[in-house]
Amino acid sequence: MPEAVRKAFFLDRDGVINIDHGYVCEPESFEFAPGVFEACKRIVDEGYVIIVVTNQAGIGRGYYTEEKFAALTKWMCEQFSQHGVAITDVRFCPHHATHGQGEYLKDCDFRKPNPGMINAAATKHQIDLASSVMIGDKMSDIQAGQSAGIQHLYLVDSNYESDGVASGYQRCASLFDAVTQHFKGH
Repeated sequence: MPEAVRKAFFLDRDGVINIDHGYVCEPESFEFAPGVFEACKRIVDEGYVIIVVTNQAGIGRGYYTEEKFAALTKWMCEQFSQHGVAITDVRFCPHHATHGQGEYLKDCDFRKPNPGMINAAATKHQIDLASSVMIGDKMSDIQAGQSAGIQHLYLVDSNYESDGVASGYQRCASLFDAVTQHFKGH
């Protein structure tokens, strides 16, 4: 196995990169969070790659298709590119253990809080997880990061209850705030 040589910021999408309006699937309803482009530019300038890891149960529930998700992802990555930021990878899990329909009804190692998306991306891109960062807005994001061995964990304030299942993370107001905190301490 090749030696892990890169470090990454693993970012949840809804609630971190964009305002979580619930099952966003079109550019017209995709609202970037304030400061997201500046934060991501700093991440890249500091030598990290950006990998998005996002649960997309809206696909599994039949609210939108994988094709619609792919089109929105392409558009989102183009917006970042226009701001001088490369998104190295976008990983998603369309499954849901109780609300999925058809082939999407399953408990999957890739659905956070499981670490499958992070581990697969780390293998593909030779990421050193111990030197990487996870930023999410739900405790399941923090748990996935911890399970993968990420030590730098940030929980963005959101409407989701912080149930205290995990510890060892820092709270922050936004992605921009998390990035500022991280590089202030390092």
